[in-house]
Formats: sequence, C-alpha cells, structure tokens
Amino acid sequence: MSTTIDASELLGAISNQMADAVERAGAALVQVRGRARGPASGIVSAADHVLTADHVLERDDDLSVVAPDGRELAARLVGRDPASDLALLRVTGLGVAPASFVATPARVGQIVLAVGRPGATPMASFGIVSAIGGPLRTRRGAMLEQFIQTDAIPYPGFSGGALVDASGAVAGLLTTGIAAGVALGVPAALARRIADAITGGGTVRRGFLGISSQPVELPPAQRAGLTQERGLLVVRVEPESPAARSGLMIGDVLTAFDGQTLTDTDELQALLAGERVGKTVPVQVIRGGILATLQVTVGQR
Repeated sequence: MSTTIDASELLGAISNQMADAVERAGAALVQVRGRARGPASGIVSAADHVLTADHVLERDDDLSVVAPDGRELAARLVGRDPASDLALLRVTGLGVAPASFVATPARVGQIVLAVGRPGATPMASFGIVSAIGGPLRTRRGAMLEQFIQTDAIPYPGFSGGALVDASGAVAGLLTTGIAAGVALGVPAALARRIADAITGGGTVRRGFLGISSQPVELPPAQRAGLTQERGLLVVRVEPESPAARSGLMIGDVLTAFDGQTLTDTDELQALLAGERVGKTVPVQVIRGGILATLQVTVGQR
C-alpha cells in the first residue's frame, strides 16, 4: 500500500514551521536604540542582558531597548568587543526569557532564518549557511576567530539580531559591521563565550604570539619522528614579541601548542584563547630536522 504525500500539505507544514521558528526567536529579541540613524536589534542572552552588534552603539550612554511587549527601558553598556562586533547591555527589569541557543554548530547548506526587530514586530528573511570560516580580519583591523556567512537578506536594523535554525534556536548573532555590509553571523558558542568574558571583566582577552605562519606539508623524512603530515612554517617573527622572547625563529615549523597538534593557522588562533593570555605554555617545533620544545608566554593582543 503506497502513501501519497500532498505537496501543498508538505509546503504548508514547512511554512508553518518557519513561522513558528520566527515567532520563537522573536520572543527573545528586542529593539536596540543606540544610534541616530535608526534602531537595531538585540538578543536576550541571559536574565536582563542583551547581546547586540557593537557598531550599532554610537554612544556609551543614553541607550535603551524596546521589549517585545512595547516597554522602552534604559540600558547600560557592560562592555564591547570590537573584534567580534559584539556588545553586551544590561537592562534592569527587562523580564524577557533568554533565547534558546543551538547545541551543535551550524553547517554549510543548512537552512537558516535571519530575524531582527528593527520595528515593533519581528522581521525575517530566509536563506542558507553559505560558508563557515575564520579567522577573519575585520574592517576595523581586528581578528574574528570564526564566522558564519549566509545569503539571508540583512534588512536595515537586523544587525544584532539572530541567525536561527528551523526550530528557532540561535545559531549566531547577525551583523553587517564586520565585512563591509556582508551578512555574517558570530557563531552562538563564540558569542556566548564573549558575553561571559565581558560579564566577567568588561573586555575579551585574546592571545598574541607575534608571528606570521603558513601551513606546510611535512615529508616523512622531515617529521623528526612525528606522524603528523602538516605543520606551520614561521615566516616572520615580530621584534620584542612573545615569540621572539621565547626564541622562535623564521624557518621553525610549529607542530604543537600547549600539547595540541597544529596543522593550520585556524587551529593556532583557536588555541590563543583568553585563558592562555599571560601563561607560559610549551611550543613544539621542528628546527633543522630536530624536534625541540620552547616555552612561550602568551601576550595579549
């Protein structure tokens, strides 16, 4: 016995699911008023806390948000992170349940919705995850660890809003302030870590070695007994940098950092996390065909 699926019923079910996702996400979105040319959006990330895009806050005071029920409330800037274009606001008495965040990272090809609240009600656009990448040097000259690119349309006022999955869970914070108007999302896990760092100290600490490097293949005869096939070739060492003080040299091949294998620059950037700033960690290198370990004290960018 065969079962025929009615195309209109299937389309209707998908349509309703998308509308439900927007409604669910919109319940945790606020309008953010922090610039002269028009409001932006913000995500309620925790009780009385709103994550938004840093570039939409053109002032540090006289900030306010409009809750989903229409209340306008004063907001206080907790801190900013220009590298990720994120800012955190505290809104006493907001009383809005925090957004749900995805449990797993977004994937290329995944259907997503861009949802913002530039007006009294949520707005949305439909798209897919076009690419996931990073690190990315932003137009402010800072380095963003990871980003989500989408073809969903970023309508005016969407910056600070949410990039959500089909269930309405936040996959990323949407911004057009990182790469000259291109719609990018700061991944949910990264955005939450940054929010926690801002809550703890008002700033985000990022590690700094002071090198330029590029991935290289390691022929079997040049692996110094290691099994990994790739490493990072040091092509520049900044004078007086943490790398220079540790003895790293041009021509060294980095193979591990603080016990973690290195095969590309993204891995090194990810390991230069805030908790390693100021700490001395081992760096494994191949130099002249010999495996060596140096101790480097991670600086702060």
